[in-house]
Amino acid sequence: MQIYISEKIKTKVKDLKLGVIYANVTFEKYSTSLWEEINEESRRISNLQIKNIKEIPQIESSREAYKTLGKEPSRYRLSAEALHRRILKGSPLYQISNIVDIINLASLKTGYSIGGYDISKIQEYIIFDLGKKDEDYQAIGRGQMNIDNLPVFRDKNGAFGSPTSDSTRTMITEKTSKILLIVINFGNHKNFKEDLFLISNLMKKFCSANEISINIL
Repeated sequence: MQIYISEKIKTKVKDLKLGVIYANVTFEKYSTSLWEEINEESRRISNLQIKNIKEIPQIESSREAYKTLGKEPSRYRLSAEALHRRILKGSPLYQISNIVDIINLASLKTGYSIGGYDISKIQEYIIFDLGKKDEDYQAIGRGQMNIDNLPVFRDKNGAFGSPTSDSTRTMITEKTSKILLIVINFGNHKNFKEDLFLISNLMKKFCSANEISINIL
């Protein structure tokens, strides 16, 4: 599947890199060992203060990119920042499935916002672009979301993913067997390749991932 970055975003966020991971996976509703690792990571993060979240390099560069693109990051929180804040406010993370829970764990470990999609629901190509005014976008757990000028992934049928919240159209379900993860590196941070391998190892460990492909755009 061809993945592109639009010129609108390229010209404004020059340090942007996308980590792309394809894999076959096995869906499970719950994994005890995975949640032991999530709880351990949550305890590590609970030692931070809320003001420290913005200082995590990957989150800091993501917030700056949002500002550059004309979106207020405190209003449209990136998913990685939202996960960190949730833990520091004492709220447990949602338990969805091994695949989705791995994505959340990877985001906590690396600081990157990560989109996770069922490949079978994506049509023809992907472009990382800016959302359009009044564009229909049903965000997971949020309903209709204003994506005007928000960074989004779109295919032939329109926008389906965002660093703030992915959409219901391409969401992972119990029928998902092939996934696409897109790791959004707004600051061209070092060790990005190593972080992608960390994520792929989590997928192998907790959802029996195989035929894994990793690329950086």
